[in-house]
Amino acid sequence: MEELHTLVIYDVVEDNIRTKIADICKDYGLKRFQFSAFEGPLSRNRREELFLKLGDKLGETPGKVVLIAVCERDLRGRMEKIVEKPEGKEQGPGEGSGVQNDRAEGD
Repeated sequence: MEELHTLVIYDVVEDNIRTKIADICKDYGLKRFQFSAFEGPLSRNRREELFLKLGDKLGETPGKVVLIAVCERDLRGRMEKIVEKPEGKEQGPGEGSGVQNDRAEGD
């Protein structure tokens, strides 16, 4: 079965539920790219299974879980900008002297 790049993004009020949702995403082999966002390849069956587990874990807790499958063509159009904090240096507000990585897929 074809795997598609999958994004899981969530906003959950309770810390313990948010942590458990992150653990479930990791169990499915997804990688964190933001505090409450994971990505990675999943088949349709695995996406559906994951969504059910995440929904069950959220239960009646206030929050939102979004799962998005991205086709290969759209993934090639991905653009991202990454600025990393230099090691050993504390950055103050407004300091942007980190390492930058501007990238568009296909470059």
